[in-house]
Amino acid sequence: GNQESEKTDYNIVQIVLACRSLSKRQMGALIVIGRNNHLDIHINTGEKLDASINSRLIESIFFKNSPLHDGAMIIANNRIQAAGCIIPVSRNQEIPRRLGLRHRAALGITEHSDAIAVIVSEETGRISYAFGGELMVNVKPEELEAFLSQKMSVSL
Repeated sequence: GNQESEKTDYNIVQIVLACRSLSKRQMGALIVIGRNNHLDIHINTGEKLDASINSRLIESIFFKNSPLHDGAMIIANNRIQAAGCIIPVSRNQEIPRRLGLRHRAALGITEHSDAIAVIVSEETGRISYAFGGELMVNVKPEELEAFLSQKMSVSL
């Protein structure tokens, strides 16, 4: 119903706010947003959180000294399911060398599921996203929000 779409909008705004803030601070992040495919095998590689989606919580997990900042955060069913998760990297040889492990992992998970992966680069602070094995590099927060809104209108 309508409540669901309002919840989705709120959650997207929280994710985008966190990415904007992490981007300004040049703190690396990898956020995987599940859609229809189950991501349980990846969730089980990290620390289960089952927390509501909140920009400050997302930011604090990706802080450089946080024990969970290196892995991926997985969001599904309107919850932050886990953080510090291990995502297999893409084997695609076409990926430019300059892109790091986060981008490769983002491509890897989107090649094998209908998830969306959002990356903040530690080197440049740039925000990128992957979907369907394709990478969109250096997007503005507004563009990320528009993309997530379009793709998540089904279910977050």
